[in-house]
Amino acid sequence: MTRRRDRGFTLIEVLVALMIVAIGLAALMTTVSGAANASGYLRDKTIAQWIAMNRIVEVRLNLQKFGQNSDKGELDYANRHWHYDTRYYDTSFASMRRIVVRVWAGKSDAKGTPLAEATGFLGSALTLPGGSNVDWTQGSVPLSTTQSAAGLPGGAGAAQRPPVVLPTP
Repeated sequence: MTRRRDRGFTLIEVLVALMIVAIGLAALMTTVSGAANASGYLRDKTIAQWIAMNRIVEVRLNLQKFGQNSDKGELDYANRHWHYDTRYYDTSFASMRRIVVRVWAGKSDAKGTPLAEATGFLGSALTLPGGSNVDWTQGSVPLSTTQSAAGLPGGAGAAQRPPVVLPTP
């Protein structure tokens, strides 16, 4: 008497198939979780950059008094609490200062690597309006004999133009 085998899967085959599906789902969940974390980090980094840029504008407009070399502050923005540190540095120009703003998420006691850092400048103009309109193309193109005769840059007419004086720091 021979036994006839019934159609279907054995218990071992079903368990192996379930293990393969479970490993695949675990890998998928890890990937989805990583993407969600990256999305949240990029959102926070973008908001922190906005806060830093807004702080530079506040300093430029002098909307809030600022300290001699640094100041700190806290604010609520986008349903979260943030804090910033603004530093002021001298530059080689006496009338200009460099502004560096660093932004962190959370209360001011939470330090670490800032989510964003922005740099700007504060000061007065270095020259009169329109004074920086210099012809930077002069002398950059080889001249032909027809250009020289016509009095174009580098030609006979160039000597009649007043010299360009650049501001010295």
